[in-house]
Amino acid sequence: MWKVVACVTEQHEPGIVLLAALIACGGLFAFFLLLSRADECADVRRGRWLGVAAAAGGLSIWAVHFVAMLGYRSVIPFTFDPALTLLSAAIVSAGFWLAVALIRRGRPWSSAAAGTLAAVAVAAMHFVGMAAVEVAATISHDWPPVIASLAVAAAAMTAAFHRFDRLTGARRVAEPALWMILGVCALHFTAMSATLVTPDPRLPVDPSAGERHAWLVWAVFGVASLVAGVTTAAVFVDRYLTDLKGFADATLEGLAVVRDGRIIEANARFAALMGAPEAELIGRRADACVVAADGLPASAPRPAAVEAAPLSGDPERSFELAVSTIEFRGRPSQVLAVMDLTEKKRAQAEIERLARYDALTGLPNRSLLGDRLDKAFAQARRSGESFALLALDLDRFKAVNDLFGHAEGDRVLRTVASILTRTVRSVDTVARLGGDEFVILQVGAAQPEGAQALAGRIFEAFRTEMNAAMDPTAVGVSIGVALAPDDSAEPEGLLNAADIALYRAKSGGRGVVAFYDLQMDQTVRARRRLEADLRGAIARNELRVVYQPVVDADGRPISYEALLRWRSPDHGDVPPDVFIPIAEDTGVIIAIGEWVLREACRTAAGWSEGLSIAVNVSTVQFRVANLAEQVGLILSETGLAPARLGLEITETALMRDRDDTLEILRRLKAMGVKIIMDDFGTGYSSLSNLQSFPFDKIKIDRSFISAMEADRGAKAIVKAIVGLGRSLDLPVVAEGVETEAQHRIAVQEGCAEAQGYYFGAPGSPPDAVGVEPPRTSDRLS
Repeated sequence: MWKVVACVTEQHEPGIVLLAALIACGGLFAFFLLLSRADECADVRRGRWLGVAAAAGGLSIWAVHFVAMLGYRSVIPFTFDPALTLLSAAIVSAGFWLAVALIRRGRPWSSAAAGTLAAVAVAAMHFVGMAAVEVAATISHDWPPVIASLAVAAAAMTAAFHRFDRLTGARRVAEPALWMILGVCALHFTAMSATLVTPDPRLPVDPSAGERHAWLVWAVFGVASLVAGVTTAAVFVDRYLTDLKGFADATLEGLAVVRDGRIIEANARFAALMGAPEAELIGRRADACVVAADGLPASAPRPAAVEAAPLSGDPERSFELAVSTIEFRGRPSQVLAVMDLTEKKRAQAEIERLARYDALTGLPNRSLLGDRLDKAFAQARRSGESFALLALDLDRFKAVNDLFGHAEGDRVLRTVASILTRTVRSVDTVARLGGDEFVILQVGAAQPEGAQALAGRIFEAFRTEMNAAMDPTAVGVSIGVALAPDDSAEPEGLLNAADIALYRAKSGGRGVVAFYDLQMDQTVRARRRLEADLRGAIARNELRVVYQPVVDADGRPISYEALLRWRSPDHGDVPPDVFIPIAEDTGVIIAIGEWVLREACRTAAGWSEGLSIAVNVSTVQFRVANLAEQVGLILSETGLAPARLGLEITETALMRDRDDTLEILRRLKAMGVKIIMDDFGTGYSSLSNLQSFPFDKIKIDRSFISAMEADRGAKAIVKAIVGLGRSLDLPVVAEGVETEAQHRIAVQEGCAEAQGYYFGAPGSPPDAVGVEPPRTSDRLS
């Protein structure tokens, strides 16, 4: 250790040692700075920076060695062999290139391998450099210290590469450089202290060698400083230019710098928009790339952005062009900022289309129809002519949608849209308002003859293309017509008049055309008042539940059916066959049905255990996914046993969302609730329904019971249904029994139970022992 210190302080010129130290610091700081830049670059550029780093680091260490050798105090003048000296520089540079190529982030073994290889390269450089010394003496080495110094250098250089891998920021350059300097100095000065120079008078002496050392020292120092400085500057310049270029290329806008009308710089986005490589755009006139909508040259300064179109690349593109003036490369220049508006314009066009056209059929929607109605009224006011508005509703469409699914329903709607579009003239407007509601605006025709003729063409087209005998998905059409300005002088009023006329057409048997009249308007308004009042009927305590007995073959009550009644202060006693359809159409039936079920269960909970309660469930209620859970909660609240509750459904409930409905019924049955099929024999597929679900009871529709006495066919149907029930082990209830003869026939045919006015009309609930209730009004159907 002391020998090494003495070698440094006594056998070397202090000033030259200081210069060597400065070379080492500058060169190795530059080396790790270059390695850091290589890490930041993509793979293609990374290899180039690693090569530059290896050359800078190797030449810096070689310069340290060479300058230190020149600073060696020797009594015998010495010189260097140029070839071996250059070979030593090549060896250390190549060794460092191999070392940095081994570096792998996060892998300690690579740091050890790189450090060891770098130390061997420095040692090889040192001894080749020593072999290049020409002196009148023999040179020998004490190898144990040299080998120990090599191990120390390898450890220090391994630490340098390891810390470079782990650190960030400025420390990633500074600390590894210090470790590398330590390794180089340890190897060089230990090797020098272990070198023995023995004068040999037989060898020639160059007396002028010492005089050349001074300028060689400063020459090598200058070159090494230049290499370190240039490579360090290159790192920062490259980082600045690369990052600036990357920043420019990262923008969504295409940027081009224009001077004297020609492009002198462009980013990658501008090249992509123009459909040409960047190199081809340099020197091209800006007006050959972009044409502005305002007619000015592309590079002309503008206070605001304007639309533009490309003259190369995709001609369908649409741009927004903004121009500003900057100083670029020392001279005023214009920057063209080009934003691609193609997708934005397409999206806007699609949004406008969706806002004004129906997505399913492509027909104008209510918004666009409103605009055209406004124009039609304005034209009518100027010319004094009238025009017609036809409201169309599809007959049987709901059944098609329920039976065949929504996809088939959508296909039917598209077919209808095609029929209507082909039926009207080009000046007329066919619009879809929603669901199966269509509207036709007919202009420029004498009225009402024009509307009547158009309706005739529509009916004929439906007869031709919608043949129900051949196609089960075929639908019909009903048409309501309102004329302007006779029926209304404003758009909303005309739409309302056409809707009222359509209601009249559907009420008149469907498949017909009806024109608006005032009396029908009053009828529709009365229905709408009824709808509004029904919504608040529960809150105003206007609804009540009445009970009709169901008896066994001996006439003893075994259960009761809960039926709903509505007495309105404004409308009086509203028949169930009037308000129940309204409740289903408006969705109010969901809240009403829940209220009826809760009231019936609460009442039945106070009866004797032998009596059960039956409650009608609307088809609409099955659209509530948690219907089974709702029933369970009501049973829990009221304390009624599930086995004492029967839910009556019609076959219509199984026609819409059949799988979901059956799943709800299975959950109800699993709770112990009885499921009763009501109005059996009037549905679409009674036998398949009985096969799909294990009902607890079936009720024969009242129409067959009332006709049994006079109609042998009705009696045969009753007998067949009873036989079917017996084979399926299902009790059969004769519904609507009103006479003794009907009861007798029902019992004779095998009906286990019966219900009707003959046994008691709907009325107040029975007491706890099952006394028959007093008779009141009609049942809820």
